[in-house]
Amino acid sequence: MSLPVVIIGSGFAAYQLVKSIRRLSKEQAIIVITAGCGDDYVKPELSHVFSKKLTAQDMVKQSGAEFAAEHNITLMSNTCIDKINRIEKTVSCQGIEIAYENLVLATGAQSFVPFVDGDAAKDIITLNSLDEYQQSQEQLVKAKSVLVVGAGLVGSEIAMDLAIANYDVILTDRSDALLPSLLPEFISSQLYQTMRRQGVELQLGNELNKMTKTATGIEVSFNNGYKANVDSVLCAAGLQPNTVLASEVGLAVSRGIVVDKQLRTQDPHIFAIGDCAEIDGKHLAFLQPIILSANALAKTLTDTATEVALPAMLVKVKTPLYPIQLSGNTTASDANWQVEMTESGMTAKAYDSEEQLIGFVVTQANMPEAFKLLRLLPNVSTVPKVA
Repeated sequence: MSLPVVIIGSGFAAYQLVKSIRRLSKEQAIIVITAGCGDDYVKPELSHVFSKKLTAQDMVKQSGAEFAAEHNITLMSNTCIDKINRIEKTVSCQGIEIAYENLVLATGAQSFVPFVDGDAAKDIITLNSLDEYQQSQEQLVKAKSVLVVGAGLVGSEIAMDLAIANYDVILTDRSDALLPSLLPEFISSQLYQTMRRQGVELQLGNELNKMTKTATGIEVSFNNGYKANVDSVLCAAGLQPNTVLASEVGLAVSRGIVVDKQLRTQDPHIFAIGDCAEIDGKHLAFLQPIILSANALAKTLTDTATEVALPAMLVKVKTPLYPIQLSGNTTASDANWQVEMTESGMTAKAYDSEEQLIGFVVTQANMPEAFKLLRLLPNVSTVPKVA
């Protein structure tokens, strides 16, 4: 019998890979090792737990044990990796040594938390996983006011969701605009106005520098001298791929674990997928690239070497009071924009100097136009960067 595929991690990328392998092979042995409980959940729902009043348990689709049984895998939950031996092709964890045929690093990413002074800085909350939400949900349920740090994709979604759920919300970012790495200014400003109408206080072009405990909560202080009192501080200022395991065994690491288009590191038997991976120079922290990566890697791991093909992909901004979809190069400084605006929505198309469509943004009632425009983009990997 062939040795197993060993997957480290149990997030969306890891479990998508398990499902993809099982569609191709019922017999291939699979071992999943995770420091968490291994429960299967829908991560994008973390941006909407407040308005939907979801608990961490509400988000669980299947327990780890149920997922393991359905897909015929061995799940080692609450288990940390001690060592990877590339020469012997083994993984050691808690006194157990496991031999592998191929090893997949699906270690995900952790939230980037900038340095903040003050005795309350250690109380910053992050919501990058089900475990993190479970740890903080009691505090967040009791809170009435929340400062959200980071006005990128996730931070803007969470801020709007909190506001919809009737929290008092402050949203801050060093940038002067919302979603600066995704949206042109003329659309970002529309989202800004929607946030303000919903009661979100926007502290853009500003930076949190101190958090001080008070008798009633936390006093937050900013670089420009602004101060406010809140119950909780939630940070969504970006992601840092978890690359420690790869670095410890000498694998190349840049922003993420460096892999080629087959998701293979320089070790022919070690692969990386998901938020921890940097594919052909790109870090793609979106669901669609992960799904395409899982489909391709499953073929490679079942003896049909396959490169992942990344066409133009759609990004959905889950801000229901001003919904947005986009794709391509939407922040080029020299783009020529053609904009059609009605009371019910906007369609904005970006063209290059040769009048080639390079990107688009659609909002509100114009969202159905996204799929038609997506087919018109060049068939290359044009996934916007994540802040």
